[in-house]
Amino acid sequence: MPVRRRAFTAKLWLLFAAMAGLCLAQFPPPSDSGQYAAKVLTMTGQVSILKDMVPIGLVEGSLVEVQQMIVTGADGHAVFQVSDGSTFEVFPNSHLVFRKNAWNVRDLIDLLVGRIRVHIEHLGTVPNPNRILTPTAVISVRGTTFDVSVDDADETTTVEVDEGLVEVRHALLPSVSKMLGPGQTIKVYKNEPLVARGLDRGTVAHYVLKALSDAANLASMRGGRGILGTSGSSTSAATGVGDTGKGAPTQGGGTAPPPPPPPPPPPGGLVDSPAPAKHHTMGQVLRSTVKYLGRMVGITPPTFGPMQAHGIF
Repeated sequence: MPVRRRAFTAKLWLLFAAMAGLCLAQFPPPSDSGQYAAKVLTMTGQVSILKDMVPIGLVEGSLVEVQQMIVTGADGHAVFQVSDGSTFEVFPNSHLVFRKNAWNVRDLIDLLVGRIRVHIEHLGTVPNPNRILTPTAVISVRGTTFDVSVDDADETTTVEVDEGLVEVRHALLPSVSKMLGPGQTIKVYKNEPLVARGLDRGTVAHYVLKALSDAANLASMRGGRGILGTSGSSTSAATGVGDTGKGAPTQGGGTAPPPPPPPPPPPGGLVDSPAPAKHHTMGQVLRSTVKYLGRMVGITPPTFGPMQAHGIF
């Protein structure tokens, strides 16, 4: 079944290429488009371009003109370089159109299916904006290295960033854009807004720190009410609450008054008993842990009040 489905998918992309060729013929590329061609640096296996619906094999040093479709077979792999030094790597079973919108050289690749790896060079100190388009996503970059793959079953787009920053937005549905940094990944589904499934390691770390911060606030609040320590029981004994605090009976049947309070400490603030040792509460320990983890991952933990922390339990 997978082989039959892949063959059917290949036929669909060939049909799409024919239709795209007819559309592009109505809008020929500008006269200087030759300088925006891509050169094959290295390649292995079956790598071709479609010209008038006829596959033409590429070799190292071949040039791919704008609006040409690149197709790789099951063993095909190639690295291409454009005039500004940027490169893109094409992996097996991929179909893409190079500079489909020839009138906007910033639109670098339309990836239809398969996987590519893109490295955009900086133009000195000036950003080098480029876009990668897929059936479900628009990826904007200004100088970075990242991977893009499109599933041939449901057109789901996966973006993985190695270096720099990449902005991703949904190509079909209205949704906010997502900014990805190094080590972050996002999937763009055809029928779901971008924010529905967007999750990365920075987001996970943020929620972990939030949970620890909430726990610290709650522990601190409970410790102040005598829940975590022994201050609650000692207070009850001192104030005469319970059976131990009742006065002794007198001869007349009444109750003797409570004993007088202890005398004040001597002048100068000196007391007979040594000061109690200082103990860290559970809340203080958790807060220190949150700050330490925040410094380790480079994320400032969110601030939440004790009442907000109490509300989540």
